[in-house]
Amino acid sequence: MPREIDGTMTGDSIPARRSTPTHDQPSDSPAVFGLTFDDLDIDQCARRMLTDRRTPAQGVGLFVTPNIQHIALARTDPDFAAAMREAQIVVADGFPVYRFARYRGAALPGRVTGREVVERMFADPAALAGHRGYFLLDSDDTARLIRDWLGQIAPDFICETYVPPFGFDRDPARCAAIVDSIAAFAPTLFFLCVGAPKSELFVHHYRATLPPCWALCVGQSFRLLLGTTRPPPAALVSLNLEWLWRIILEPRRMIARYGPSGVGFLRAALADIRRDR
Repeated sequence: MPREIDGTMTGDSIPARRSTPTHDQPSDSPAVFGLTFDDLDIDQCARRMLTDRRTPAQGVGLFVTPNIQHIALARTDPDFAAAMREAQIVVADGFPVYRFARYRGAALPGRVTGREVVERMFADPAALAGHRGYFLLDSDDTARLIRDWLGQIAPDFICETYVPPFGFDRDPARCAAIVDSIAAFAPTLFFLCVGAPKSELFVHHYRATLPPCWALCVGQSFRLLLGTTRPPPAALVSLNLEWLWRIILEPRRMIARYGPSGVGFLRAALADIRRDR
């Protein structure tokens, strides 16, 4: 049953990917923004993380879904860029990222959002058999809702939830304690719902001591799934205008985020094109 425990240089583009790929399966896809995108759709992402259990030799497997904010952040933060490059599964969440990756030659089947993958993973409770889930969350309310929801749809799915204090990512002792908690629980699925770049950097910094599991950086996916954040209307989704819906809901915060992110993404895209010239 679900239970709860107590509880950063500048540059023109993402630094080049290391010559040795960090994907478990080599890809022929060209590097875009220094990243190798996987040609996986929503079902394939969900199925892989549910059926391909990580081994101690493999260690933690990071799942990231870059949008324009990720690309803009990685352009100016080498640490975050390295975290993205180290991911075992990289899929394009943001429509501009997806379209640019296709333009640059990546054979992607479509956009893959964290929310859709999470939704697909939990659509069939039987597929969760034998899995253990650890949730790093943004609020006590979200933790309670997730525990109640899982108790209804998957009562045999063992999980722990933890809500870290604000600024936890700048406190090495606190982070080490969280890693110890995760290792003691030994999850097969680790859901990081504290936003970018905190989620990706946490896995990057503590990769060596995290247990073998899939670490999914999925932001507000569960809040959308549970209805605590209003999902965009289907018409906006079909037009790839989810960003407009977020501006409508939180105009001041989203405009402050999307403005710099949009400029940073364009600079990264131009640098990526110039790289091959």
